[in-house]
Amino acid sequence: MGSFSIWHWLIVLIIVMLVFGTKKLRNIGSDLGGAVKGFKDGMKEAQSDEPGKLGADTDGNTIDGEAKQKTHS
Repeated sequence: MGSFSIWHWLIVLIIVMLVFGTKKLRNIGSDLGGAVKGFKDGMKEAQSDEPGKLGADTDGNTIDGEAKQKTHS
C-alpha cells in the first residue's frame, strides 16, 4: 500500500472530468492561474516599493490620522 501509481491518478482524473466536465475544469485552471499571476505581481510591486513608503498615498504624501476610542452609550 505504498504511493499511488500512474493508473490510480489516471482513473481519478477521468472521474473528476466526468463529474465536473472539461469546461468547468478549464475555467477553474484559468482562474487559479490568474490569481497566482496577480499574487506574483503584487509581491514584485511590494518589493520594489521603498521601505519608507508604507504610510504614503499614491501621490507620495504622508497620510496623517487620529485614532479615537469608541464610547458606549
